[in-house]
Amino acid sequence: MIRHQRGVALLLVLWVLALLSLLLGGLAGWVQLETRQAAWHRQHTQAVLAAEAGVALAMQGLADPLQRKQWVADGREIPLVFDDAQLHVSLHSERGKLYLNSAEGTDFARLALACGATQGQASQLARDLEVRRNQGLAPFRVVEELRQLPGMTQALYSALVPEISLWSGLDRPDPAFASALMRRALNLPQQSAVGADPGEVLVVSSRAQRPGGYHARLQATVLLSPAQGSAQPYRVLRWQE
Repeated sequence: MIRHQRGVALLLVLWVLALLSLLLGGLAGWVQLETRQAAWHRQHTQAVLAAEAGVALAMQGLADPLQRKQWVADGREIPLVFDDAQLHVSLHSERGKLYLNSAEGTDFARLALACGATQGQASQLARDLEVRRNQGLAPFRVVEELRQLPGMTQALYSALVPEISLWSGLDRPDPAFASALMRRALNLPQQSAVGADPGEVLVVSSRAQRPGGYHARLQATVLLSPAQGSAQPYRVLRWQE
């Protein structure tokens, strides 16, 4: 009887030890996972901050007459270094894009075709755009409203967004700042952006690469000199990470 009780007690102890080992193993795995996630989050946050520094450096360069010449708003990348991060920063003028609130429907249809739309889809989107204007509806205020046009697909929307502007105010894109796709779509002449006026609304693209493969990319649409006497030299109109 005593031997039997001792055997049961031993089995119970072994079972408890096995259960504790299992729990401790799970806890150790959870702690390791949390540690790795925290490390990734910290490194990613540092990469995002470095990309934000790229935007600030671009704004600083535009404000400095000695540096301004290298900041041409035609998409060329400027390599920079911030702390231990490698940065690639570029500027795009909104003047090279199609102004959604006044562009001709035919121009919008041609751009949609260049972005992958079918002939029928492009024509329908252009008609819907004209109908919206003729009905006296409010102008587009955010780019995302473009998704509401009937027949718009996610793939087409993604291709159109980089070529669409809500701030240029031009009836047609300025060839000096238009992308190669825009020039082909609207048959615009190729012109140099060097020395041309990029306007007051620019898109700053900043890409940061940190040791270990951590990277971040963001885009900021900024309005230069938002108001006379303003403490801020620019105002952010749109921010994308």
